[in-house]
Amino acid sequence: MDNEKLRLGIDLGGTKIEGIVLDADGIEQCRERIATPQGNYAATLDAVVALVSSLESAAGQPCSVGIGMPGSLSRATGRVKNSNSVCLNGQPLHRELETRLDRPLRFANDADCFALSEATDGAGRDAAVVFGVIAGTGTGGGIVVNKELLSGPNGIAGEWGHNPLPWPREEELPGPACYCGLQGCIETWLSGPGLARDHRQLCDASLDARTIIQLAELGDEKACSSMQRYANRMARALASVINVLDPDVIVLGGGLSNCKRLYHAVMSQWDEYVFSDRVDTRLVQAQHGDASGVRGAAWLWPPQ
Repeated sequence: MDNEKLRLGIDLGGTKIEGIVLDADGIEQCRERIATPQGNYAATLDAVVALVSSLESAAGQPCSVGIGMPGSLSRATGRVKNSNSVCLNGQPLHRELETRLDRPLRFANDADCFALSEATDGAGRDAAVVFGVIAGTGTGGGIVVNKELLSGPNGIAGEWGHNPLPWPREEELPGPACYCGLQGCIETWLSGPGLARDHRQLCDASLDARTIIQLAELGDEKACSSMQRYANRMARALASVINVLDPDVIVLGGGLSNCKRLYHAVMSQWDEYVFSDRVDTRLVQAQHGDASGVRGAAWLWPPQ
């Protein structure tokens, strides 16, 4: 098989590091997952290098390598910034891995990789402009235009989770504190922990987001009420994205994407906030699910 046709992607997560090798048609050739060395930058470098070596051995040839990561690379210093895997922050991850692997690498935020995967051969494959949303432990986003990732001069395109919740209601002000240092960020409302906090405060029940979704599917009144509030907040938040970007499709991933009733609930409400006589943007579930991040990392090297 032609060397150019194999792409290796690494999804560098907080608890696991996953790798995949794809051929030119996006067909998986091999995959492997290992635990992330907790809080240890040097051990993380070793783990990534060992995983690339293992996957290339399984694939039978060297591959191009793309890496998806929490946070991003600073355009000013080349070092990692804004990562919730804090041992990476301030480190020259790109330079050191390029040296260790002896080849050029491409890096992107994990939400960008998710968006790229779904725009390349997933739920947004036929769309010109795709906004990819991860709603899980955090709330991230990425933008792909004509199958090319948009990162911007600051490397933060798509970071909708750190804008304030639009059209806030009186009871939503000033909003929960966010780890970024501000209050009322979209992430504090639409992440899994944000849903759990809202449910706990208004329903006096400590449940995680997955349980709340499951109870809502079963018709539990309090869980349904929490999901209704969540859907309205997502409708407002995504309406602000549509007003700026006007994407053809918004692809939803992460744990919250598994709530089937969410899609109709959001689309039935965002018309009120979108500055148009009608809204043709579609909200769809990710096709590749949890694999989108690692697949998108591989697709950082586009087809030749």
